[in-house]
Amino acid sequence: MTITIYHNPACGTSRTVLELIRDVGHEPFIIEYLKAPPSRTELASLIACMKLPVRELMRRKGTPYEELDLDNKKWSDNQLLDHIIAHPILMNRPIVVTPLGAMLCRPPEKVLTLLPKAA
Repeated sequence: MTITIYHNPACGTSRTVLELIRDVGHEPFIIEYLKAPPSRTELASLIACMKLPVRELMRRKGTPYEELDLDNKKWSDNQLLDHIIAHPILMNRPIVVTPLGAMLCRPPEKVLTLLPKAA
């Protein structure tokens, strides 16, 4: 089973999700999205797979969210995507993708619904 995690090693939640994946016997493909951000197309596809509004994927704490006034309803989904592409730190994490789906894994235990039982 191919498992991908969009990971930030500085994030405790992201590290916990990675550990949970490994605890059930899988070694995921790790994308450190701050070093290798997804393309606009990849990001739009992830959001569609997760069935999330773009705003729900956006991280506020420790980002330029407030500074850019991204809470303002004037921003379209396409404009919000542009902001995430310009500032990858705005993308909340961790996102895990498996053949069972894609999910923003907050809280970390949500990842267990995307994993088969122990490998």
